[in-house]
Amino acid sequence: MKKYINTGNKDTRSGFGAALTELGRTNPKVVALCADLTGSLKMDEFAKENPERFFQCGIAEANMIGAAAGLALSGYIPFAGSFANFLTSRVYDQVRQSICYSNNNVKLAASHAGITLGEDGATHQTMEDIGLMRMLPEMVVINPCDYNQTKAATIAAANYFGPVYLRFGRPSVPNFTPENQKLEIGKAIKLSEGLDVTIIATGHLVWEAIQAALVLEAEGFSVELLNIHTIKPLDEKAILKSVSKTGALVCAEEHLIAGGMGEAVSGFLARVKPTPMEFIAVNDKFGQSGKPAELMEAYGLDRVHIISAVKKVCSRKCK
Repeated sequence: MKKYINTGNKDTRSGFGAALTELGRTNPKVVALCADLTGSLKMDEFAKENPERFFQCGIAEANMIGAAAGLALSGYIPFAGSFANFLTSRVYDQVRQSICYSNNNVKLAASHAGITLGEDGATHQTMEDIGLMRMLPEMVVINPCDYNQTKAATIAAANYFGPVYLRFGRPSVPNFTPENQKLEIGKAIKLSEGLDVTIIATGHLVWEAIQAALVLEAEGFSVELLNIHTIKPLDEKAILKSVSKTGALVCAEEHLIAGGMGEAVSGFLARVKPTPMEFIAVNDKFGQSGKPAELMEAYGLDRVHIISAVKKVCSRKCK
């Protein structure tokens, strides 16, 4: 297992903000809209440098989606930003009808996703957003793991024609992927080769999976680890190749089991290669207020639970 170095904790929303600022300087077609959360989504610099291309829509998310759709139809590349909870369930009709049904070139910039929003509690946290978005035809769903990858994902989204849901978060997390990387939508990244078990992780759980794999390998397990930054379209070829070799799988995500990456993977494998599998995800619960790390532990979304799941699925494989 290669040792991945944390170059310093950063919040992934800042990776989005940095990329949006860069896009503002290089692509005159990029515009941004926000639902009264400019600072929270790190859109300040873009707004300052491009006042004629920034639209503060206020707490009127449905109107923001309509405006973004109109801008896209006029040839622009709009990034519409809000908290993930408000950018999915609150405006699902508008996203479905005005963006996906028309395959409209709108990018949804969803910050403060998952349970790691922390102290704001269940009303602002969302662990069902991936499911909502991946069910929509035409929608691409990207969930990067750190600052550098979020920056790369934002640039990739701008270069892709069609609806994109880009998911990122508020807390500072380890920044360990390469700077100035190129992200290929729909292409998994293999972080380690292994023979005994495959771990598939996305978002904040990738770093936890890396730490779990180091412990497991010290105990004699051969772990193959995939970073699935794109949940839709899913890299089915990479997943099938890996589980065909290892014969066991653990999926790790900061989301509900229902509708999440794990269900997408299990649905695919059920059709082509049924495989013993365990889920690191939240089982049919809302979040609650608390510090992000405490919540991740309480809801079973940390390296300790990944290690336990690997041992459990490996024991099932041997039966």
